[in-house]
Amino acid sequence: MWSLIFRRKNKDSIESSNVMSFQKDTKEAEIEKISTILKEVFSHTSKEIVILCVGSDRSTGDALGPMVGTMLKEKNIPLPVYGTLEQPVHALNLKKVIKDIHNTYEEPFIFGIDACLGDAGKIGTVFIKEGAFIPGNAVNNVLPSVGHYHLKAIVNYLDPISPVQSLNSTRLYTVKILAEIVTEIITKALNDLQNL
Repeated sequence: MWSLIFRRKNKDSIESSNVMSFQKDTKEAEIEKISTILKEVFSHTSKEIVILCVGSDRSTGDALGPMVGTMLKEKNIPLPVYGTLEQPVHALNLKKVIKDIHNTYEEPFIFGIDACLGDAGKIGTVFIKEGAFIPGNAVNNVLPSVGHYHLKAIVNYLDPISPVQSLNSTRLYTVKILAEIVTEIITKALNDLQNL
C-alpha cells in the first residue's frame, strides 16, 4: 500500500491534514488529489519556482531525489531542476548549490524533494509540507535547512541504531515506484497550471 499525505502550517489553508491511502486501482485518483494541491501551492507564488532534488546515487534509499530530478528533466518540465543522477545534490555540495540557486534566481521559491525514513508501516508514504526541510536529518548528518515547501517519501524504516544501513538496504524497486509517483504528481500539477 502506498499513501500520500499533505500538511500545511496554516490552519486557514485548504486542509490542515489530508491523508490519502491507495492501492493500485485508486492510485490515479489519489495522484490527482495531491497534484491539485501542489498546483495550488505553485499558483500562489509569483517567484521563480526551482525544484531541488536532494540525495545521492551511492545509496539506494537516498537515490529518490536524483531519480526524480532525472525523470523530471526527461519530461522537459518548464522549471529549473537541480539534482539528477548525473549531477546529484548531496551533503558535499548542497551549500554550493543553494548559493548558486540564489545567485541565479532572484528570491526563488524552492520546492525540495528528498527521501526519508519512518515507521515500517509507513513505507511508501509521500507527503508534502509547507516550510523548509533539513536534508540528512535521519542519518544525523544535519545540513542547512532549505525550501519553501518540500515533498518527502518514506523509502524504508528508521533503524535508530543504524539509520545509514536502513537507507543503504532500501529496495531499489520501492525507490523507483516512489520516484515515478512523485514525478507524476509534479508533472500533472504543472500541466494543469499551464492549462488554466
